Amino acid sequence: MLVIWPTETTWNEGSMPTIAAVADIHCHEHMRGQLAEVFRDVNDRAGVLVLAGDLTASGQVSEARELLRELRPVTIPVVAVLGNHDFEHQQQEQIHDLLKASGIHLLDGDSVELDVQGERIGFAGTKGFAGGFGRYLLTGFGEQMIKDFVLEGMVEVEKLERAISQLHSDRRVVVLHYSPVRETLTGEPLELYPFLGNSELSRPIDNFGADVVFHGHSHYGSLFGHTRAGIPVFNVSQTLVVSYHLFEMPVRAGLEAAGE
Repeated sequence: MLVIWPTETTWNEGSMPTIAAVADIHCHEHMRGQLAEVFRDVNDRAGVLVLAGDLTASGQVSEARELLRELRPVTIPVVAVLGNHDFEHQQQEQIHDLLKASGIHLLDGDSVELDVQGERIGFAGTKGFAGGFGRYLLTGFGEQMIKDFVLEGMVEVEKLERAISQLHSDRRVVVLHYSPVRETLTGEPLELYPFLGNSELSRPIDNFGADVVFHGHSHYGSLFGHTRAGIPVFNVSQTLVVSYHLFEMPVRAGLEAAGE
């Protein structure tokens, strides 16, 4: 479902909308203001905060409640997806409902459009899944468990495709937990690559277009990569960006030529 959500944010006239993005914050019940300190200045530096999965340490509702306490200082809109950690205790549905009820735009195969710092920006997101990349992408052949594994990845690709297709705005941001490209995994052991992302996730991104993609899950990978069509992809795992990554939306060619 596509939601239009107007927001008001203080920003410097003439600047482009800025997104703060981070993943793998792994909130637990003993954070004691640690995340609140991380986000203390985010309202002044960005127009929206993106949380790219692994919001909790072990997927417990109590951890999600602690996350909401830590996010109290954040007054700008928050867009998020769940990660694999958030499924650990099979409480993902309760976590999903709790965060949605708090006003967080939690995406799971759906989209939201926000008026951010004077521009309408569409956000499409889903968790994503593993499977590998390019010619080494796992195929559904052999044991039923392998077929089920591959099917789970394809379900997430279809969810992302549906989410992006719902957007009407020209400015588009994709939020995932698993990586859609191999480049942002550089630094991880090669043996882990098939479990850190799925290149099929990049197909709907390239088909429909986007300004930027954010993901997490790869704690020891690389910050930047791009899809085959050249769309920038950022791995914003907190181990890489320390606090959060700031991304200024690029000026569109038409506006730049007009001097706007």
